[in-house]
Amino acid sequence: MTTSHQPQDRYKAVWLVFFMLGLGTLLPWNFFMTATLYFTNRLGQAQNASLAAADLSRDSQVPATPAVPSPDRSYLSSIFNNVMTLCAMLPLLIFTCLNSFLHQRIPQSVRILGSLVAILLVFLVTAILVRVHLDALPFFIITMVKITLINSFGAILQGSLFGLAGLLPAHYTAPIMSGQGLAGIFASVAMICAIASGSELSESAFGYFITACGVIILTIICYLGLPRLEFYRYYQQLKLEGPGEQETKLDLISKGEASRAGKEEFGVSAPKSQPNNKSSVRAILRNILVPALSVCFIFTVTIGLFPAVTSDVKSSIAGDSAWGHYFIPVSCFLTFNVFDWLGRSLTTITMWPGKDSRWLPSLVLARLVFVPLLLLCDVQPRQYLTVIFEHDAWFIFFMAAFAFSNGYLASLCMCFGPKKVEPAEAETAGAIMAFFLSLGLALGAVFAFLFRAIV
Repeated sequence: MTTSHQPQDRYKAVWLVFFMLGLGTLLPWNFFMTATLYFTNRLGQAQNASLAAADLSRDSQVPATPAVPSPDRSYLSSIFNNVMTLCAMLPLLIFTCLNSFLHQRIPQSVRILGSLVAILLVFLVTAILVRVHLDALPFFIITMVKITLINSFGAILQGSLFGLAGLLPAHYTAPIMSGQGLAGIFASVAMICAIASGSELSESAFGYFITACGVIILTIICYLGLPRLEFYRYYQQLKLEGPGEQETKLDLISKGEASRAGKEEFGVSAPKSQPNNKSSVRAILRNILVPALSVCFIFTVTIGLFPAVTSDVKSSIAGDSAWGHYFIPVSCFLTFNVFDWLGRSLTTITMWPGKDSRWLPSLVLARLVFVPLLLLCDVQPRQYLTVIFEHDAWFIFFMAAFAFSNGYLASLCMCFGPKKVEPAEAETAGAIMAFFLSLGLALGAVFAFLFRAIV
C-alpha cells in the first residue's frame, strides 16, 4: 500500500472548493424562489397597467388596435406556484437522468462550466428585466422559460458535481451538501431582512439576482482553480488506473507530469475512461441501490411536507404582534435551513451508521413519523384532521428534527453511494445518486398535493 505517500489536501483547499461549488449550485435557485412574491406582484402591476392603458384609449376616443384578451391576474397568480414547480421539477429530473447516462460522452468542463455560464446569463437577464416593463402574459411566459433553463442546467451541474466528488474520499461529498444547505440559510436571512427593512419588492429582488450573479462568478473561479491542486489531480488520475498503479501515478505527480490529469479534466480522455455499456450501469445501480433509494425516499418525504404544508401553519401566540409577520420566515424557512445545514455538516465529523449498516435504511424509513406530526400542527385552512399540536413550540421542534434528519441522512447517502463501487465507476455512481435525489424531489412535489389535500 502507498497510502503514506498520498498527497494531503493542503489548507483544506479542495474541501473549500467543493463547499463553494455546493453553495453556487443552489444559492441562485434559492434566491429565485425567495423572490416569488416579486414575480406575482409584477404580474399584478403589468395587468393593472394594461387595463389603465385600455381605459385611457376608450376615454380619449383614440382608435386602437384590437386587444388580445389578457388572462385575469388572479388566475396567473393562482397558477404561478404550481406551474413554477412543474417547470422546475420536470427539467431537473429529465436532465439529471440524461447526465447519468451521457456524462462520459461530454467533457466534464463543458458540463460544469457551460452550466454555470448559462445560469449566470439567465440571472443577468432576470436582473435587467427588473427595470423593464412587460405585460402580464409575456412576463409570465419569460419567467417560466427562465425557471426551465435554470433547473435544466442546474441538473447537469449538480449531477456532474456529485460525480466529480465521487472520485474523492467519501467525506468530500459532504462539503457539497453543506454548501447547498448554507445556500438555504442565506436565502432565508435575505427574506427576513427584506421584511424588516420594508424595502420595495423590486429592489429586494434586484439585490437577490445580482448577489446570485456574484456567487456564480466566484464559483466559476473556484472550479477553474481545482485542477491546479495536487490532491485533486491525484484522485482524477486514480480514476484511470487500478489501485496497484498508485505508486507510478504518484511519481508522475512529483515530476509535474500529472498535468495529463488536468488535460483529462478539460476533455482529453484516456483509453481507460471510455463510456461504460448499459450492463455496467445496471451493475453500478445494483451496488448502490440501497443508498440511492434511501436518498430518493428522504427527499420525497421532505418536499412532500416542506414548504407546501409547513408554510401554511399559523401561529397560535402571535395575535396582532410583529411575530405574525415573521412566524413562517423564521419558524419554517430559517429553522429548516439552519438545522438542515447542521445535519449536512455533521457528516464531516461523523459518518454513523456505516455504508453497509442496516441502520441507515431503518432511520430513513423512520422519517415517515414526521408526516402525521406536521399534518397535525395548526395548518390552515384545513377540512379533515384535528389540530393536536397547536402551540408554536411544537411546530418549531418538529421542524428542527425534520430538517436535521433530512440533512444528515441525505448527506450520508450521497457520500456512501460512490464508495460502494470501484474508483473508475465512482463518477457514474455519483451521477446516478444525483438522479435519485432529483427523483425524490419530483415525487415529493407530487405527494405535496396529496398531503395538503388530506389536512
